[in-house]
Amino acid sequence: MEKQLLEAYTTNIPRHLDYPDYIVPYMLKNSAEKYPEKTATTFFGQNESYKKLWERVEKLAAGLQKEGLRKGDRVLLLLPNSPVYIESYNAVMLAGGIAVQLNPLYTENELTDLAADSLAKFAITLDVLQNKLQKSLEKGYINKLIVEKLSNILPFPLNMAASIKDLFRKNLNKEFIRYDTLFSSRSFNPVSMSCDDVALFQYTGGTTGLPKAAMLTHKNIISNTFMIKAWAYKLKEADDTIMCVLPFFHVYGMTAGLNLGIVTAARLILLPQWNLKNVIKLIEKYDVTLLPGVPTIYTAINEYALKHNTDLSSIKLCISGGAPLPVEVATEFERITGGKLVEGYGLSEASPVTHCNPIWGERKFGSIGVVFPDTYAKIVDDDGNEVDQGKPGELIVKGPQVMKGYWNRPEETKKALKDGWLYTGDIALIRKDGYFEIVDRKKDLIISGGFNIYPREVEEVLYKYPAIKEAAVIGVPHKYKGEAVKAFVVLKEGESANGDDIKKFCEKNLAHYKIPKYIEFANELPKSTVGKILRRALRTKAKKATQ
Repeated sequence: MEKQLLEAYTTNIPRHLDYPDYIVPYMLKNSAEKYPEKTATTFFGQNESYKKLWERVEKLAAGLQKEGLRKGDRVLLLLPNSPVYIESYNAVMLAGGIAVQLNPLYTENELTDLAADSLAKFAITLDVLQNKLQKSLEKGYINKLIVEKLSNILPFPLNMAASIKDLFRKNLNKEFIRYDTLFSSRSFNPVSMSCDDVALFQYTGGTTGLPKAAMLTHKNIISNTFMIKAWAYKLKEADDTIMCVLPFFHVYGMTAGLNLGIVTAARLILLPQWNLKNVIKLIEKYDVTLLPGVPTIYTAINEYALKHNTDLSSIKLCISGGAPLPVEVATEFERITGGKLVEGYGLSEASPVTHCNPIWGERKFGSIGVVFPDTYAKIVDDDGNEVDQGKPGELIVKGPQVMKGYWNRPEETKKALKDGWLYTGDIALIRKDGYFEIVDRKKDLIISGGFNIYPREVEEVLYKYPAIKEAAVIGVPHKYKGEAVKAFVVLKEGESANGDDIKKFCEKNLAHYKIPKYIEFANELPKSTVGKILRRALRTKAKKATQ
């Protein structure tokens, strides 16, 4: 198997890498020293150099120390993509703290639970978000709240920032530490740290249960960043522009956008939220070369480009993650842009990437490619025994990017980590060519009349139907078969279709037991903040409809 994997590599990607023995912020420090005047970030037309960005990180780290931040203290980051996020993320780690990445769209109750679980002492946020942390303050889960004014980071009056304001509530709490007061003349006091120290709490549902914090070390994060850099070996330092629309609080946006951009001294175009027209406009304006994303982003760009005159030829490569990439979406995107779009795979517990298709080597659409450098993977049965090649089972992975464990969850850690192997909860197989293929999530498996049905296989066929823009498949209760296949579909603008026509199309491409018994048309499908279609929300909807 290892021989097959090596054959899948190109001569430009080594199987093993040397990783720097330092902490995450030093990726920024190194780029600032090598390319001090290079533009690091562009945010609503405002540019900041690598030198200036690193100077602010050092000053902010000193300010956090002055306020009492000590090694190992957790700091909540409740921020959208912005220069404040990059400064805070790096300064917290430089001062010895642990960054706790949170979604700004979470409710007050959700944030209160995570603040309590993480035992955070500090939080950094914007004034338009701070009310969401009010309960955490009242309950004593947070000792100090550091707040930056939204108006301080925007180059125009606040009343013109509706696209941002609409994301957040406006009720403000007046008790806070002003973010700008932390940038004093106080000198930063270096902290004795190891690359094996925890750098980040990444909350995830994991393979089971309620959200829990995957503890990612500096080594985890740095190794995965350098793996991606090695994979994208044609990138030149200080020569690329990355569209950072995937939120940094999402582990994929953090690694493939923020960290990859910094370690390659790229220009980061920061967007606090997804807006299709803005994305297209900025790609054209700044000649964006990299666009890390999820399938729904590429689907939207494809549809827009077919109806509007656009020039997206600056795009060199995109790695899609977070959800399966439909073959039709990938081929159309490559036709429109002339760039490469490959599917990768990862999970929060692995910082996140473990597999990817070679970008300039032999790509296999429909697969997640091969393992990253220094990464190993096996397919096992329910007893942990390796299965024969070509047979489905649970994917388990091992490598320097795999988490230290779950914070305060010893039992969950034991279930997920066994003898150094991370059990992903995903069903996969290894093809004859050595490439890995994700069949589906264990929990998404549909069993109908004794047959195993994997939603992704059905969805791939639905995406080939000309009128369908998006599709998602779940299992619903059935009196005789146990479960039946139900498809939710969104049609392309101006297109029409009916359920019978779609079923007839499926009959030509699927075994009879895989054909959707029920088809429901929708205006949109529920998605996560990074655009991943949420099957669990569809299952909840279907369950309520039968009650």
